[in-house]
Amino acid sequence: MQQVTKILFTRAGYEKLPGELAKLQAYREEVLVRLQRAREQGDLSENGAYKAARFELGDTDAKIRRVQHQIKFGVPTDAPKDGTIGVGSSVTLVKDDGSKVTYEIVGTYEADPLKGKISLESPMGLALKGKKSGEKFEVNGAYYKIFH
Repeated sequence: MQQVTKILFTRAGYEKLPGELAKLQAYREEVLVRLQRAREQGDLSENGAYKAARFELGDTDAKIRRVQHQIKFGVPTDAPKDGTIGVGSSVTLVKDDGSKVTYEIVGTYEADPLKGKISLESPMGLALKGKKSGEKFEVNGAYYKIFH
């Protein structure tokens, strides 16, 4: 039997999953109503509303399965207590040119670079993993110093 790898989440990210699942399940009910209404319109072979509702139902079911998988195999993680960088850490980086950027290190499914949340598995996350405040490192030709 294949062993499933645990999925790392920040504690806050993991705690949001049941709410996300409930929203998806409620939305699925709405889609089922639309599907039934479209089915009642007659000829299904040329019924665009029916085809759209079927597609939407499949998409919603896939999202539900994904969140259920995340809940089942997810591991809520707190930032390392030893001062190293890992999931749950917040870091400010100073580039050689003096510009600053702050990131929260999160699990893969929580990543949202536009909101400053980067995955531990991203190139920047991997470069930061296990490092401490004051260390310098290089990613893609740019040099950074960590303020943790």
